[in-house]
Amino acid sequence: MTSNENLFVHFHRRFVEHADDELLATSEGVSYAYGDIDRISARIASYLHSTGAEPGDRVSVQVEKSPANLCLYLACLRAGLIFHPINPGYKSTELGALLRDAAPAVVVCDAANESAVAELAARSGTRTVLTLNADGSGSLMKEAADASADFGIVPRRNEDVAVLLYTSGTTGVPKGIMLTHGNLRSNAEALTSAWGFDHKDRLLHALPIHHVHGLFISLGCVLSSGASMRWLSRFAVADVLRYLPECTVMMGVPTYYTRLLSSPDLTAEITRNTRLFVSGSAPLLPETFAEFEQRTGHRILERYGMTETNVNTANPLNGERKPGTVGVPLPGVELRIVDDRGDALPTGAVGHIQVRGPNVFIGYWGRSGDTGRDFTEDGYFNTGDLGMIDEDGYLSIVGRSKDLVITGGLNVYPREVEVVIDAVAGVAESAVIGVPHSDFGEGVVAVVVPRGRRAPTEDEIIKACKEQLAGFKVPKRVLFADELPRNVMGKVQKNLLRQTYEKLFDSGS
Repeated sequence: MTSNENLFVHFHRRFVEHADDELLATSEGVSYAYGDIDRISARIASYLHSTGAEPGDRVSVQVEKSPANLCLYLACLRAGLIFHPINPGYKSTELGALLRDAAPAVVVCDAANESAVAELAARSGTRTVLTLNADGSGSLMKEAADASADFGIVPRRNEDVAVLLYTSGTTGVPKGIMLTHGNLRSNAEALTSAWGFDHKDRLLHALPIHHVHGLFISLGCVLSSGASMRWLSRFAVADVLRYLPECTVMMGVPTYYTRLLSSPDLTAEITRNTRLFVSGSAPLLPETFAEFEQRTGHRILERYGMTETNVNTANPLNGERKPGTVGVPLPGVELRIVDDRGDALPTGAVGHIQVRGPNVFIGYWGRSGDTGRDFTEDGYFNTGDLGMIDEDGYLSIVGRSKDLVITGGLNVYPREVEVVIDAVAGVAESAVIGVPHSDFGEGVVAVVVPRGRRAPTEDEIIKACKEQLAGFKVPKRVLFADELPRNVMGKVQKNLLRQTYEKLFDSGS
């Protein structure tokens, strides 16, 4: 290896250059300089190394958003460990499946969950279980406090895995998406340039950091440019409006913008210092785009990304931002529209979106067969999305060939929910769909066919889901039908169900 291609090398240049400058300030008023975060992450890396964790080992993390959690991510990068963030809302069944597949050397969890998590971790062969709470307390930080801050950056190659993120897929079986140091660095560099980030920027960071948007897209731009952040533990309209005047950039999901628009306090005056609003993770309604511009004078920059690819396309920083589109491919990213046979389609035709570039993941953890099926012979990734490219090269997403539901910017894989519902006594079968919702973009809806004399109620099915699934996966409504619509091959036609119930949430319920 001629040079160290570890992503942390790329970030560390800014840590040295801006050592005394603020990196983040919490809503409680606690400030951390770049140098502070650098030293804390080095101590965590030293301690993780002392536990026997070696480069390439997984570190599974199910904790709340905090500055300490950010330091843990950076520590894993610099130690050559594979960071595996997990949604804090996941229940034991979901968590157990992920740990069995990832087989981590270290698991970090909230102290309140330590006993249950330790039992699951033991079954996956995990050697070390540590705790980290939202306030920064817990065994991880206690042990790391006495560790050495003199820890270098472990050599990594572009193709070495940096992060493991799981998507459960349409079958409900967890699949680990392997993102490399090269994947993450290339996207961070492209977005920092495309969106004009520099050290004078201040990002309002209200996103969670257990998925791509908050962890890689947002932080990649900040850490690549030497910018700073107002760090909010979660999105709340009042907090966002309080801190927007000091921030130059905000990134969010469409739900954030619809909720801001519901407040009369959102004005052009509050947003006058903000140069850029970015939206992603789910489609932004043209009506939201128009109303936000009317209220604030800002045109939201919509972009298109995936867990497997980070960001593929974006509307321009300087140039026309077309409502209803997700812009043009980033430099280095190739995108094409093909028909069912894989043949390229002309401008304006709707087809399957395929993407190729340094941002695209290298495959699924331990599932080479699945990886092969999702890539073409010439290296394009089949996104599962349907779209069209207009005469100006702007991409519009018109639908999904897969049944993924995106609610509040979070992915819900119907099969995972259906397995839970189908196990409820009195259920013959179920179909889970997403239908338009004014707040969440899509609301999760279950259509259930009952059997026997004792059919379960809507409340009983929702209760069963709440006991086994993260809250965002739980159906907002359960509807009952005598049968599910099927095609001649017997496949449930979810497109017909979506059409039937597309007005279900029109009242805003």
